[in-house]
Amino acid sequence: MVASFAALAENKVLVDCDVDAADLHLILDPQVVRREDFIGGKTAAVIAENCIGCGKCAEVCRFDAVSFDGPANDVVAKTYRIDPIACEGCGLCAHFCPAHTIEFAPAVNGEWYVSETRHGPMVHARLGIAEENSGKLVTTLRRQAKQLAEERDLPLAIVDGAPGIGCPVIASIVGATMALLVTEPTLSGLHDMDRVADLTAHFGIPTAVCVNKSDINSQMTERIIEHSAQRGLDVLGEIRYDPQVTRAQIQGLSVVEHDGGIASADIRALWAAVRTRLDDLTKKG
Repeated sequence: MVASFAALAENKVLVDCDVDAADLHLILDPQVVRREDFIGGKTAAVIAENCIGCGKCAEVCRFDAVSFDGPANDVVAKTYRIDPIACEGCGLCAHFCPAHTIEFAPAVNGEWYVSETRHGPMVHARLGIAEENSGKLVTTLRRQAKQLAEERDLPLAIVDGAPGIGCPVIASIVGATMALLVTEPTLSGLHDMDRVADLTAHFGIPTAVCVNKSDINSQMTERIIEHSAQRGLDVLGEIRYDPQVTRAQIQGLSVVEHDGGIASADIRALWAAVRTRLDDLTKKG
């Protein structure tokens, strides 16, 4: 969806805030022009040569990150070791270590990038394996995107947010002019849409709905439309199931860049409705 909006919109910066499972780059083929480490927290590590083997670190750790299988030193035959993947970075072990032998240092959790794509500039990121702090990383991406938009006089930022209602989603939507909730005609889709709608309502963000693959369950689609109306949410579009979507993905293209197809027409109509809504909100605002 966002890749297609990128192809249709003008004068915009793109932001992939789904940093836990980034995928916009698979379609837009970004050429990285700036690459930065993301330091979102700290990780503990035992300095083996100074460890006295007292076990205090293992005693206070609540994440089972400490093991008694480190190398020997001049004092003990075995020392304690902290698994960097299991470590949650709370710092309790370093605080209570009587020998002050635990290093608690900033950790590189991933990378973020500023890139150029065929549809304009893009800010995106990638977290390392089992790394967290994605809410903080999303905030970093939005800050960089805002700076980039100001430098290039781009009035629009299109943000691809993560699913759910957690920290990355909150960081993605706060301050947005509008949120578009893309759901599918299933009970779980309706439930998830409701949760995100509660979140956007909490932050006072104007919200609209799109039903993807709307024709695979017409009865549920109607239920979503009725439920959205009850909540005061406009359904700006329905996208029908279309095998051309898969063919476009295989070719590394957004749906609207691929030849024909009903989904392409539906997305174009959806973007026109979104653009109109954004213009109205901007005038009010």
